[in-house]
Amino acid sequence: MTFEEYAFARTSALVRLARLLTGDDHRAEDLVQDVLAQAYARWGRIGRTDRPDAYVRRMLVNAHHSWWRRRSSREVSVAAVLDRAGDVDEAAAVAERDALWRLVRELPARQRTVIVLRYYEDLDDVLIAELLGCSTGTVRTHAKRALAALRERQQAPSPARAGDL
Repeated sequence: MTFEEYAFARTSALVRLARLLTGDDHRAEDLVQDVLAQAYARWGRIGRTDRPDAYVRRMLVNAHHSWWRRRSSREVSVAAVLDRAGDVDEAAAVAERDALWRLVRELPARQRTVIVLRYYEDLDDVLIAELLGCSTGTVRTHAKRALAALRERQQAPSPARAGDL
């Protein structure tokens, strides 16, 4: 498979993964573009591997973690900016999914990465461990801690609800 064929077939999936990792559409597209540029330069070697997609995914995860390590990249984004008060007209399921996604974005980077790879990309622990360069036990520990934190935060009353009582 040529690089052009690979990029055409997998770019949308890579952007989706990057969006889930970063929580920002623009940063995700930049991240994928950077990773594909690096992959293009090494495609002769990457294309000969058994699983070039796993290799490029790992490059993407590593690039995301490297970006977060740089102090100058510590941007704080808000979940949503509403133009007008009371302008929200979403179904309950969408609102719940959005609230859960905000909680996922608050997780530490490694835990968030494990959750995204496991539940959004549907990867098993062995492949996640390979992508992150750690053991499967570490993957399971990150997943367990992340799920416990999500359950705890989801059950805790929000400051807005506590003030309404």
